[in-house]
Amino acid sequence: MSRAAVLAGIGGWLPPRVVTNEDLARRFDTSDEWIRSRTGIGQRHVVDPGTSTGDLAFEAGARALKSAGVDEVDAVVVATTTPDHLSPATAPQVADRLGLGGRAAFDVAAVCTGFLYGLATATGLIASGTAGSVLVIGAEAFTTIVDPADRSTSAIFGDGAGAFVLRAGEPDEPGAIGPFDLGSDGSLAELLMIPAGGSRQRSSGRPAAPGEEYFLMQGKQVYRHAVLRMTESAQRVLATAGHGTDQIDRFVGHQANLRILDAVADRLGVPPERRISNIDRVGNTAAASIPLALADAAAAGELKPGDRVLASAFGGGLTWGSCLLRWPDVTPA
Repeated sequence: MSRAAVLAGIGGWLPPRVVTNEDLARRFDTSDEWIRSRTGIGQRHVVDPGTSTGDLAFEAGARALKSAGVDEVDAVVVATTTPDHLSPATAPQVADRLGLGGRAAFDVAAVCTGFLYGLATATGLIASGTAGSVLVIGAEAFTTIVDPADRSTSAIFGDGAGAFVLRAGEPDEPGAIGPFDLGSDGSLAELLMIPAGGSRQRSSGRPAAPGEEYFLMQGKQVYRHAVLRMTESAQRVLATAGHGTDQIDRFVGHQANLRILDAVADRLGVPPERRISNIDRVGNTAAASIPLALADAAAAGELKPGDRVLASAFGGGLTWGSCLLRWPDVTPA
C-alpha cells in the first residue's frame, strides 16, 4: 500500500492586538454595519510593530508540534505572501527557532491558496519517502502590505498563523490527506498584486508609483473568479475521490469574504450547519486562514474523529486548490 500523509497535530496563533470595525470607523468613512454586510467580518488581529511573519509561524508551529506530541520533523514548509525578507526564505529561520536546524525548510508562495499548495508539497515529500514527517505552516503578517489609507483592504485583512504536523501513514486511516486539485491562471495576475518591489519593477529603472508597494485588489472580478474556481476545484476533487457533497461532513473555504464562502457552499450544496467559518473574528488571514479555521473548529468541538472535511481556496496568481481529509482524533495545542 502506498504511503499517505496523515494529520497528526494542529496549532494556531493570532497576534494579541485586535482591530474592530468600530476602530476602523474612526479612521474611515465606514461603519460596523457596512463592513459586516459586505464581508462578514467584525474584527481582525494585527501584528504589533516589530512582529514578523516568522514570529507568527514560530508560535503556530510550536503549538502544532505540541499537539502532535513530537519535538522533531524531517522538513518545514512555510506558506506565506509576507516573508520576513525577500531573501532568504522565512522557513529556515523558523525551523532553527523550533530546534529543527539542519532539516529541509523552504517557503511556498501561492497567496491565499498557499497552505493547500504547502500541504500538497508535504504530501509529496512523504509519499516519495523523502520525509517521514513535515510541519506545514500558513503564516501572514498581511496588514504590513495593506495600504493603511485603503478602506476596502484594511477592512478585510488580518494577521495570524496556522500549522499542521503531517506524518507518514496509510491512505485509509483517520487523518489521511488527499486527493488534491490545484490550478492557476497567470493571465489574470493583475487582479491581486503588489506591483512594486520585485525584479520586474526594479529592473525597469522606474521608481515605484505611490501606492504600488501595497497589495492591490480588483474586488468585483476577484469575487467572480473566486466563486467559480473554488466551486469547480471542489467538484473536481470530489469526483476524483468518488464522493458526493452529501458525503462531506464539513466544508472549510479560504476565509476571504463571507459572501464568497456562502456562494461557494450554496453552489456545492453544502448546508449552513456543515460549513466552518471564523472570518467574523479573524478576517482574511490569507495562507493562514484554512488551518486557523480548522484549529478553531476543533477546539470548539465542531469536528469529530472520522468527519470527512472538504477544503477549498483561491488566491493571487491566480491560484486555487482543494483537498479532502478524514479528521483524526487530534486536539489543538
